[in-house]
Amino acid sequence: MMYWDIFFCFLKIGAFSFGGGYAALPLIQGEVVGNYGWLSMREFTDLVTISQMTPGSIAVNAATFVGTRLAGLPGAVIATVGCVLPACFIVTLVAKMYLKYRDMTLLSGVFEVLRPAVVALIAASGVDILMSAFWNHETFIVFKDINLRMVGLFLLSLFLLLKCRMNPIRVMLLAGVLEVGVYLLE
Repeated sequence: MMYWDIFFCFLKIGAFSFGGGYAALPLIQGEVVGNYGWLSMREFTDLVTISQMTPGSIAVNAATFVGTRLAGLPGAVIATVGCVLPACFIVTLVAKMYLKYRDMTLLSGVFEVLRPAVVALIAASGVDILMSAFWNHETFIVFKDINLRMVGLFLLSLFLLLKCRMNPIRVMLLAGVLEVGVYLLE
């Protein structure tokens, strides 16, 4: 029964995660943390970190991670297939339709409307992840129990990415090295 739950959970995520990996994060969070309770919010934050550090799309990496955690290798395969299957079907269908109707103004209007919705999904997920990183529990009170080390690491990473135009991979590696260094010094 667990295999079916894993498969249908990620089939649903794969079918409704329009806009790519970041747009899928609220769906993954809602299903994996909210509906099924397979992960805590803290574990979900770790999932996002691991999914971004490994090659491939965030949704597929998240599916593989959750599937492995719940049911080992068979769970990883089932979750990944569930996540990828709708995309294969939808992309094939949309490509055929787009080639046939690409000159329609209605189609370009639909794409214009979807862009802000996708940005809102990404922003909402980002805020949830920031709150989880800055406060080590599900609920938070501003300036109470805030993890100043994580805030400092976030601000440093943001500075390196935006002002210094540092490669994101180097920023992640540097953040990891700094966190390990701080941990060893404690």
